[in-house]
Amino acid sequence: MKKPNTERYRLAADNRKARFNYEIKETVEAGIALQGTEIKSLRGGKATIGESYAGPMGTELFLFNAHIPEYLEANRFNHEVRRPRKLLLHRREINKLMGAVQREGMALIPLKVYFNDRGRAKVELGLGKGKKLHDKRETEKERDWNRDKQRLLKTGG
Repeated sequence: MKKPNTERYRLAADNRKARFNYEIKETVEAGIALQGTEIKSLRGGKATIGESYAGPMGTELFLFNAHIPEYLEANRFNHEVRRPRKLLLHRREINKLMGAVQREGMALIPLKVYFNDRGRAKVELGLGKGKKLHDKRETEKERDWNRDKQRLLKTGG
């Protein structure tokens, strides 16, 4: 699938713990159907997707539990903060992802919410399995070793 180019987008929300808690097998870029006040609030950069997930509702995929705060200047026309938001994907991609979730027991985890070069809000979804505690420890050891290795190379010792 398509992966976003890091120089060409502006990050609105990031799920930093996702790669620690899940072993991501594949990433997918999806559009997201938002209301006007949600877009304005996302551009402010205060959204959180740490406890959100994607899943099927009927024959479509939705993003659940993503927190996009109210836009203060919108007064009574504001959006609901944690409403389910429809993900925009091709039918073939939806069927593939739903099959992986239902048959193989995988999870769809939102990794990033960002604006692409055309100003469209996109979600990077990761398809993966949850890590066990020993896998998390192994990831932490590897990360610490890489950090120490870089420090040693930098100081020349």
